[in-house]
Amino acid sequence: MPERRSHAPPPPYEEPDARRPETAEQTLVDLRQARRDPYAAFRYSAFVFYSLGNCISIAGRQMLTVAVEWEIYARTHSATALGLAGAAIATPVVLLSLPAGHVADRYSRKRIIILTQALSAVCSVALALVSWKHLELPPWSILNFGNDVLRSIATVFERHATFQFDDLSLPLIYFLLFATTSARTFGWAARAAFLPLTVPRDVFPNAATWNSSIFQLSCVVGPAVAGLLIVRAGFPFIYAFESLCALIFLLLVLPIKKVNQGARVTLGALKSLREGLRFVWKTKVILATLTLDMFAVLLGGATALLPVFAKEILHCGPIGLGWLRASPAVGAIIMGVVIAYLPPMRHAGKTLLWSVTGFGLATIAFGISRSFWLSLSMLFLTGAFDSVSVIVRHTLVQLLTPDELRGRISAVNNIFIGTSNEFGALESGLTAAVFGPVLSVVGGGIGTILVVLAVAFRWPQTRRIGALDRSLK
Repeated sequence: MPERRSHAPPPPYEEPDARRPETAEQTLVDLRQARRDPYAAFRYSAFVFYSLGNCISIAGRQMLTVAVEWEIYARTHSATALGLAGAAIATPVVLLSLPAGHVADRYSRKRIIILTQALSAVCSVALALVSWKHLELPPWSILNFGNDVLRSIATVFERHATFQFDDLSLPLIYFLLFATTSARTFGWAARAAFLPLTVPRDVFPNAATWNSSIFQLSCVVGPAVAGLLIVRAGFPFIYAFESLCALIFLLLVLPIKKVNQGARVTLGALKSLREGLRFVWKTKVILATLTLDMFAVLLGGATALLPVFAKEILHCGPIGLGWLRASPAVGAIIMGVVIAYLPPMRHAGKTLLWSVTGFGLATIAFGISRSFWLSLSMLFLTGAFDSVSVIVRHTLVQLLTPDELRGRISAVNNIFIGTSNEFGALESGLTAAVFGPVLSVVGGGIGTILVVLAVAFRWPQTRRIGALDRSLK
């Protein structure tokens, strides 16, 4: 996350930007205007088109995720089947993120977004057809073999459970999840690197704030709409609707005028990837913030255990579970709006460390709570604190990274953060199985605070990060 105190020496990296003001006086004028205007990013049509399309696309993706997990569980009655769905989604992120970053730095990011959204729409249409005709699929040997493999895996983990892997659509659903996530992995790298190009450099902190809030809004709207449509319209309709959401994003990106992507990578793939990893390793501020966020998500996430808390501890039922799941996103949305209206952070590094500490404390309080409303409030706070962390981290990563490296650095960021969600769910489930859900969540919160202390002392420059509203040099 960009920028140190004003009296500290500047970081050694500078992003070339033809739109930067030529005079110090003009820079001060632009900064004062940005401070006064909480909607500065929305004054640029490229950001408006991108944000609207991104919001619709993410909401559609959230709808698909909720629906496909529900459909898989309804047809298998297997918790292992849900875990395998997570593996089908996480595996492409691990395997393809670095190549996706290389591609985003070598080719037009706008074209990559358009192509990957089109491929995602095709996969969703195929998923809709498979779901719609799942009882009419031909008994191909490869589909039967796929179900046998799934059944054997479930037998290892659920020896006393009643489950079934007889529906021939299941192997196809897993394959299509893998395929659509593979396409979206390339799209994510291009989208993350494309966002800073939609606004001038001095406005990007404001754009990052709104982008985080838009993401959280999609995470509230998508699952809520999916729950309604599962009852009213069925799974095939949701998958077809998600393909429409992907195409809408594609259409909204098309009118964005050509932006200056800067120098494109000319190195070979392996040298290019090593260059990206070497940049993260040498830029300690980026390495520290990625490490901090990764372990906070890995250790402090209680989301995977919410069904257990809702049923066995808070006794709030499925409706209460829905509120619990939405609460962190609501907190993140409200905090994002508040940050947009507040003056720019003067001490972003200390704010980051305190926000992750607050996330850990709220997680501990949630773990020991026996009151539904207190638990709801603590989840709200985890979302609010996490929003601060995401905004600071995203702004720093993008502004400290030269444009020609943004795709690869975004890919590294995606590996750190994207996979930590899935592995965090695995960690929570395993520790809950051994120690119980309360100790799992409380221990995770304590672990998060310890990680904050370790990062603060291992990389002291993190504590010295200054304001995010000035151009980084």
